[in-house]
Amino acid sequence: MARAPTTSDVFNAIAEPQRRDILTLLRAGERPATAVADELGMTQPGASKHLRVLREVGLVKDRREGKQRFYALDARGLQSVHEWAGGFEQFWNESFDRLDAYVQQLAQEDRSTIS
Repeated sequence: MARAPTTSDVFNAIAEPQRRDILTLLRAGERPATAVADELGMTQPGASKHLRVLREVGLVKDRREGKQRFYALDARGLQSVHEWAGGFEQFWNESFDRLDAYVQQLAQEDRSTIS
């Protein structure tokens, strides 16, 4: 089965670590593309390419101000990722509950041995 194009699939878009870094940076607020590049140690063309992909999948929005383009996080685009990852929450909760029960059982056995 062929992979979905990066520019149409949120999961493929965020598979790139530098794009995740951009999203993390934009959580703190809107930034011009030049600041994104500078703050993350990227080239301007590289940052612009990643920002374009993130915009096309709906994870960032942009606005023009003079010659600069400002980018802001649009977290609504992460809804599908949140829903998918949330499906594992029950798994982890149950695993931690089993681990807690086991640790309590060991502690109870340890207290019984000492008594």
